[in-house]
Amino acid sequence: MFSLVELLWALIGLILTIGGTFLEASLAGIPLNWMDPAIPILSLRVTWQVGAVLLIGSLGGRNAAAISQIAYLLIGLTWFNVFTAGGGPNYVFQPTFGYLLGFVPAAWLCGWLAFQLPRRLESLAFSNLCGLLTIHAAGLSYLVAVHAAAWDNTSLAVLSRTAFNYSLLPLPGQLVLVCAVAVIAFCLRHILLY
Repeated sequence: MFSLVELLWALIGLILTIGGTFLEASLAGIPLNWMDPAIPILSLRVTWQVGAVLLIGSLGGRNAAAISQIAYLLIGLTWFNVFTAGGGPNYVFQPTFGYLLGFVPAAWLCGWLAFQLPRRLESLAFSNLCGLLTIHAAGLSYLVAVHAAAWDNTSLAVLSRTAFNYSLLPLPGQLVLVCAVAVIAFCLRHILLY
């Protein structure tokens, strides 16, 4: 069914996704005053969670990536507070749950594309970008489905504000993560010779 290597990559992906949920993504800036020894740190205003989903797809392939994200969802919905705002079965009512559901098809698609396309940096960046777009498509679809019961001006305003907060606002930081993950995956795949 699944090889031992795929299960190992799935475990690595699960650990990276859980760890990435609580690790803020940042960039080291250029000091404005060269005499100041401190290096400014610029926050991307996102965590490494999405980056971990894309990285495991780029390194472990479609099956390992999908398994890791299914396990992440199951752990978060049953046992541990591994999601950004906690966990448990009631998390399905959070506006971000649709994005978490999007991790599974995004990881699978990213992993499938990463191993179908030539092993080049731009191919990995493309597969990561497709994964990111899949996450946002699933998240926005979930938001629309949740708000579809009451289509009035209030619901539409809440939907617009929520979509802005969870899709447009983090998008620049997530695009930086797409680039970073593509470079990391490209280097690691060359080191690991696959």
